[in-house]
Amino acid sequence: MTQMKQIQTQMIITGLISDGLAASRLIAFCAISESRNLDYCTRILNNSQNLNVFSWNVTIKGYCESGKPKESLLLYRELLTRSKRLRPDNYTYPLLLRCCTNLPSIRMGLGVIGHVIHFGFDSDMYVNNSVIHFLLSCGELDHAHKVFDESFSRDLVSWNSIINGYVRNGKPWEALRLYGQMKEEGTKPDEVTMIGVISSCAQLENLNLGKEFHQLIQRNQIKMTVPLINALMDMYVKCGVMDSAESLFNKMPKKTIVSYTTMIAGYGRYGRIDAAKKLFDEMPERNVVPWNAMIGGYIQSKRYKDALSTFQEFQTTNIKPDGVTMVHCLSACSQLGALDLGIWIHHYIAKHNLSITVTLGTALVDMYAKCGNIEKALQVFDEMPNRTSQTWTTIIVGLANHGDAHASVSHFYEMINVGLTPDDVTFLGVLSACCHGGLINEGRKIFSQMTSRFNVSPKCKHYSCMVALLGRAGFLEEAEEVIKSMPVVADDGVWGALFFACRIHGNVEMGERAAFKLLELDGSDGGIYVMLASMYREGKMFEKGMEVRKLMRERGVDKTPGCSSIEVNGSVHEFIVRDKSHPYHQDIIACLFHLTRQLKNLDGIDLVLR
Repeated sequence: MTQMKQIQTQMIITGLISDGLAASRLIAFCAISESRNLDYCTRILNNSQNLNVFSWNVTIKGYCESGKPKESLLLYRELLTRSKRLRPDNYTYPLLLRCCTNLPSIRMGLGVIGHVIHFGFDSDMYVNNSVIHFLLSCGELDHAHKVFDESFSRDLVSWNSIINGYVRNGKPWEALRLYGQMKEEGTKPDEVTMIGVISSCAQLENLNLGKEFHQLIQRNQIKMTVPLINALMDMYVKCGVMDSAESLFNKMPKKTIVSYTTMIAGYGRYGRIDAAKKLFDEMPERNVVPWNAMIGGYIQSKRYKDALSTFQEFQTTNIKPDGVTMVHCLSACSQLGALDLGIWIHHYIAKHNLSITVTLGTALVDMYAKCGNIEKALQVFDEMPNRTSQTWTTIIVGLANHGDAHASVSHFYEMINVGLTPDDVTFLGVLSACCHGGLINEGRKIFSQMTSRFNVSPKCKHYSCMVALLGRAGFLEEAEEVIKSMPVVADDGVWGALFFACRIHGNVEMGERAAFKLLELDGSDGGIYVMLASMYREGKMFEKGMEVRKLMRERGVDKTPGCSSIEVNGSVHEFIVRDKSHPYHQDIIACLFHLTRQLKNLDGIDLVLR
């Protein structure tokens, strides 16, 4: 800037400053160079004579690239009002539309499009492509397609904009249809076109079609740019062909953050979390996305403590976590029951002014519900300005798990009243609530409405809920009839629900049938043998109980040890039966022995009162 000002001084002395072309070079330097100074740029712009439209365009571009779209639009308005001689050109409007994509409302962009038509630039292909791109960026697919169809002329950029726009908006089949139309009209694809169609295959998880396009790229010798290789890797990852993705990754001459992140996410998705960690550690640089991929991979692998440890490591960097990071961490807290850490994350979100999106709000509701604070879950739910079906499902399931059956059912009907459609998970939650609350008639009604009103086919878990609901209430014959009427083969959850109900009500004959069905499905589950033996013993059938225990020993079946966890001062401790690895094992045993001795000294009534 110092050298630029020296040049400017010489221009003033020699009088060259009045030359519009010469002055425009100064403005361009101040607007878009690495040493940009937009305030100084605007001062030159406002105090110069005979400026050309390039000077205004480059200043608008500088403000747009600096994340100041509103200032760009104010400059455009000043251009229109200040100079009668100057008028916007076909470079002005693409810049303005690019600025408008960064505004929260589409209104300003539509106003710019109105000016495009007013000044006659709607026949300019360059401007038209920018209009299409803007509308697609705002999700206005139908309007973008209309502009595309009515264009006077179309080039490869037009096709690439519309194809990739549909891909970004989750319409892969429409993108592939447009690609077919493009071929029919004789336009040859380039690497940008291929990114669009390969990404469509990735969204559809269509491996065969993806391979065909990969071969087409090789046959036509289309340039294998880094973004195209990344798209191919992503397609192979999503289609489950990690070998092909690895081959492309290893041959890349230059790997970007996207390249590494694609592979890390793939390894995490398919349970190769150690390979993901190795690649993550090898990354020369990182942004928030690979950190999120690594944390998400640990969660997919059910290594929740490692996910939270990675988040703690993440906080030591200069990179700021985003909403996706918070969703992952809240998911880990939900699975571990780590309420204190979940509350800390909630405070972190508020402190750093992270936007509470529907996804993040739903994750908070889920965390509080699963960690035992249903009141806070309801508070977060009530404060959310927007809720999706998933949000409603989360609170319905949460209330069900906390035994508030009536509130769960009430939220279910409220969800329907606001115009949202329940899915199979929603029905599972509300049927579970009916089961816990003993709401027989309500459960029957909701179960019948699944297919008759909402066209949702019940799965084994729904049948399991109904069998448990009817069985616990003593309607064992009706519960068994529900199993017989199932269009699919009953699984262990369905037969287990009937078996448990039979044991409660002492129906040994039906319980025996259910138990044998369970053993047919999984003869190695020690819990079934133990429960069957207990049912026989409770029914005074001691010989049969002994036979089951003997059979269990002969088959070498052992009961799966139980596992529990508890959070203390933000740290989660896990305990498994007969596991002595905990560092405070001896102290814990001594404490349990002390508690047991105290309990033995209390009579039954005193114990209940306490």
